[in-house]
Amino acid sequence: PSHVIHSAAAYKDPDDWLEDTRTNIEGTIQVVEAAKVAGVQRFVNFHTALGYGRPETLPIPADAPARPFTSYGISKQAGENYLAVSGLPFVSLRLANVTGPRLAIGPIPTFYTRLKAGKGCFCSRTVRDFIDMDDFFSVMDAVMAEGAPSGVFNVSTGTGHTIKEIFDIVVDHLGITLSEPVPEVEPGADDVPAVVLDPSKTIETFGWRPRYSFDQTIRRMLAWYDIHGVTAIYSHLKAPPAKA
Repeated sequence: PSHVIHSAAAYKDPDDWLEDTRTNIEGTIQVVEAAKVAGVQRFVNFHTALGYGRPETLPIPADAPARPFTSYGISKQAGENYLAVSGLPFVSLRLANVTGPRLAIGPIPTFYTRLKAGKGCFCSRTVRDFIDMDDFFSVMDAVMAEGAPSGVFNVSTGTGHTIKEIFDIVVDHLGITLSEPVPEVEPGADDVPAVVLDPSKTIETFGWRPRYSFDQTIRRMLAWYDIHGVTAIYSHLKAPPAKA
């Protein structure tokens, strides 16, 4: 093969450091070494914004220091570091929350499923950057092109939105009237209050810009759920303790 896209990762349990190490570090090393043997001309790696840890400034530039503090962030950063010294021509994409068909993790499918079932929800007081899958694919087209630049790039809109904003869009989409305001909770110890990536380097290098707004992105996702449903949900957030 001339190209390898490495998207595999473990993020099932934030306390399972062994699983994250085996997949995100050892697994990446094995894929990189196999790519070297095969003479791959371009290696595209998917990285997480959590590699930046708790940022000092927002939006986070691509040259910001890597300060991960979770099993996922640390292991993914180690994989990227190994790739950087491997000698392979590579691009590592540090991703915002990519939103598109079959999305099964995070607040969008969680809110959609629970609200449709008449169940309660809660919102963490956090800010995230959401990018439409079609915009992500357009970046990939540019990255995969022959002669495209190498290096580390943020893939994002550069604009942050609260989890409560997502909840409100889902409520509006479903036409629900709430009997009481949704509870909002502070970020957990292993969470980051705000993660917003600066895509300016990506825009300048590849001549790319995201086309879809936040509202369009979320509503396109909800329209897909209306037709196809939600097959599964994965979330690391725990419900707040019940009131006494």
